[in-house]
Amino acid sequence: MDSAGRASASRQFRPAGPDTASYADAVPADTYLEDRRRKFYNGEGVELFHVANAITDGDSIVHFRGSDVVAVGDLFNPDVYPVIDVERGGSVNGLVAALNRILEITVPAKFQEAGTYVIPRRGRLSDEAEVVEFRDMVTIVRDRVRDLIAKGRTLAQVQAARPTLDYDPEYGGTGGSSPERFVDSVFRSLSK
Repeated sequence: MDSAGRASASRQFRPAGPDTASYADAVPADTYLEDRRRKFYNGEGVELFHVANAITDGDSIVHFRGSDVVAVGDLFNPDVYPVIDVERGGSVNGLVAALNRILEITVPAKFQEAGTYVIPRRGRLSDEAEVVEFRDMVTIVRDRVRDLIAKGRTLAQVQAARPTLDYDPEYGGTGGSSPERFVDSVFRSLSK
């Protein structure tokens, strides 16, 4: 195809005129059409995984296979409680499933340390062992809140019970969810 052919081919995918949206606006940016997408980019295989209803309803895990790196966005942060946006489809059970999916991808090195790098949106470069600790914390807090809900406790009573107390020194820092906000989102997620 000559340069004129390439130009006309690219024009056919872009709407023109003042009353039409740009091509980027025409493609839905908030819709997943598949659970997994594989590409070859910059000399290595890249896999994109949609994890439903974790922090929101549109979370992704990106695995750079050749580099052995997993980018996880806000699904994992080694220093703070997660912010689960229940109004936008997030759920504590979806977050646990997403963390388990990350652990299916990662491979530890010697003595369970190092190996696959896990890159959160904020925070330090991590490995599988730190994701395991984080997943266990989320699971334990979820189970504590679920037990209190089963006993008929209200949100205020659950928060007063402080189900995150033993984790607050590690995850109660700034930049994420406060212990109260995390418990609130877990409670609302489990009460749906």
